[in-house]
Amino acid sequence: MSNTKVLPLVEPDVAPCCPPLSERALTPEEAVRTAAMFKALGDPVRLRLFSLVASHEGGEACVCDISDVGVSQPTVSHHLKKLREAGLLTSERRGTWVYYRVAPSVLAAMGQLLKPSAA
Repeated sequence: MSNTKVLPLVEPDVAPCCPPLSERALTPEEAVRTAAMFKALGDPVRLRLFSLVASHEGGEACVCDISDVGVSQPTVSHHLKKLREAGLLTSERRGTWVYYRVAPSVLAAMGQLLKPSAA
């Protein structure tokens, strides 16, 4: 019998990091947090890894399934660490493998941030 638990894809009580950019100017703290997310995604390898995790069946991906992005495994680990530090991914070790998933409501929060104002 497996000891793994199924994690929810989205936690409904998680609020977006910031209001839409068209609503009001970001506070200094919001700007730092938002810049860290976009800086992490500013690297093509990181963006590809993020998209591989986000689009993977079941909402999570084993590092063994997403490591073929044209760089060495230590470099993949470095980029995944940067995505975790920016709050974009979460990870869970299961035996010898690490599984990644997009942090709860990250995609919704990023979409909300870039949402155009209602005219």
